[in-house]
Amino acid sequence: MVEPALDITIKLVVSVILSSFVGLEREVHGRAAGLRTHILVSLGSCLIMLTSIDMFEQYHAVTSCDPARIAAGVVTGIGFLGAGTILRYRVSVIGLTTAASIWTVAAIGLAVGSGFYWGSIVTTFLTILTLVVINKLEHTLLRKARYRTLVVEAHVDAVLLGKIRALFGEYLAEIKDFEIEKIPETTESRISFDIKLTTATFDDTIIIKLLDLEGVGRAYWD
Repeated sequence: MVEPALDITIKLVVSVILSSFVGLEREVHGRAAGLRTHILVSLGSCLIMLTSIDMFEQYHAVTSCDPARIAAGVVTGIGFLGAGTILRYRVSVIGLTTAASIWTVAAIGLAVGSGFYWGSIVTTFLTILTLVVINKLEHTLLRKARYRTLVVEAHVDAVLLGKIRALFGEYLAEIKDFEIEKIPETTESRISFDIKLTTATFDDTIIIKLLDLEGVGRAYWD
């Protein structure tokens, strides 16, 4: 039989190892919640689960207590951390996947803390599969609409705007909204286009073609 102290240490270490796989994937993609955040969430959840079990073992003979009660609070309370990674930028919402991964590693930590190793390992594997493999499949097989902001700095007139609209239409980009502002101390204006894309194939081509238009000094994705 494993000694209590060793058993606790093993569970805490396993929670760190499993969550680090998920956190590393988020870190590589430059997300706000990366390696350290995911590890700490899972480690803290694991400790809370261990504390719940320990309290039950100590006091169940004295009074009625539910070892899942504190753990249930983690599932609810972890939402505040996940919400901090969700941002709305113009027409798009980013951070939903990272928020979901944080919630998942909290569940992994609770599972490891309760000794449910197989479930936590399989969940970690499936989470990585979802974040890495399915993400690639979405980009290669599915024509999923994406929303991006393209900024053009140019001498703006009605003719140029007409050419830009035609160019977007040619490369399957639909303008959802745009705004124009004067660039201080210059004669140029900055136009921010919120556009809907159904493919990433023409992202670079659109920029190159925009720079070929007379009057356009700069174009870039924001």
